Amino acid sequence: QLQASGGGSVQAGGSLRLSCAASGRALRNYNVGWFRQVPGKERAFVAVHRRNDGSTAYTDFVKGRFTISRENARNTAYLQMNSLKPEGTAVYYCAIGQTVHSGVYDPANYYYWGQGTQVTVSS
Repeated sequence: QLQASGGGSVQAGGSLRLSCAASGRALRNYNVGWFRQVPGKERAFVAVHRRNDGSTAYTDFVKGRFTISRENARNTAYLQMNSLKPEGTAVYYCAIGQTVHSGVYDPANYYYWGQGTQVTVSS
C-alpha cells in the first residue's frame, strides 16, 4: 500500500514536498515514480527514482525545480517541488514498479499506486 501526502494550495513560486509512504513492500525493490493528472487528461509522468542505480529522470516541465528522492530506511519517497507554477495544478500520484529503460515513463508499467494528493498553485 502507498500513502501519498503533502499536497495543498500555494501561490506561484512557492514550494511543497510530497511524501509517499509504503507499507507491506520494501521501496528499495522498486522504481518510484510520480505522475500527475488533470481533469480530462491522462496521467502524465513527472519524475522517477530508479531502483537499480538510484538515477533520476524528470519531465522537461519540472527539470531544475523538482527533486525526487527516497529514504529506504523509512520506506518513503519524496517529491520536493520548488518554484511552482499555476500549470502545475493537478492531482499527484506516487507509484512503484520494476520496469527498466524507457518503460519507467509509462504509468502502465507501475504495479501499485497511492491515492493521489491535490496540488493547487494560484497565480
